[in-house]
Amino acid sequence: MPRKPKRPCSYPRCPRLTEGRLCEKHQRIENRRYEKYDRDPAVRRRYGRGWKRIRDRYVSQHPLCEQCLEHGILRPVEEVHHKIPLAEGGTHEENNLIFLCKECHSRIHAKWGDRWHGKSHP
Repeated sequence: MPRKPKRPCSYPRCPRLTEGRLCEKHQRIENRRYEKYDRDPAVRRRYGRGWKRIRDRYVSQHPLCEQCLEHGILRPVEEVHHKIPLAEGGTHEENNLIFLCKECHSRIHAKWGDRWHGKSHP
């Protein structure tokens, strides 16, 4: 399948080419900024070392995006998503987790409007 051509990083005056919006260096900077200023501090407490162990174990058992797999597309898992968010009483149990690529994970949050608009899902 052909890929889209790379484009310049959206960070001001960065000439690097990237497949996404930002190059790897500036994506890390943006992620740190998001964690520090935009993400609720309570969220950081819910996603500690224990969550990383749970996530890594589940990803090793489920290496492909579940939503893409339903459509016959094989993409590796990049995100683990809680069906019921922890803030709304969800848990880290496997029946509450779905394994997704970044595109599918972003699509879910965009549909809910929670990450970018401060709303919770229905």
